[in-house]
Amino acid sequence: MGGRDMTRALALSALVCTVFAACDSQEETPVKASSDDAAGDATKAAEAWLKLVDEGRYGESWEGACEYFRGAVPKSQWVQQVRGVRKPLGAVKSRERVSAQPKSSLPGAPDGDYVVIQYRTRFANKKHATETITPMREPDGVYRVSGYYIK
Repeated sequence: MGGRDMTRALALSALVCTVFAACDSQEETPVKASSDDAAGDATKAAEAWLKLVDEGRYGESWEGACEYFRGAVPKSQWVQQVRGVRKPLGAVKSRERVSAQPKSSLPGAPDGDYVVIQYRTRFANKKHATETITPMREPDGVYRVSGYYIK
């Protein structure tokens, strides 16, 4: 990855970190009730959202994100940043969910019902990547994406 691409990747990381803090923190609190249902509903939401990103429909991915996400990141900034990071990676060749962890608390984000989902992803131009996507359940009961990170 060249210097300009690295800058873009770091910019997206910083942008996403304003939406939700890194999910590896020890401050996270697991959700106890109906974890399987939450993980299933959140995974469906995450995969529908990822499809928009995979297809380059970045504006629609912003529109489909949760209110917290949309309030933290202007649409034009999201589109510019995610395009700069995702486009050089090329098409998704494979994506496998490796974990889905319900949480009630994430550092730097309001308490709520979250599911931190990680995928092992292979892109045309990057063979080994980990995508972390965090849907949160909004007041209407629907899971929508609150954070996205590629490592």
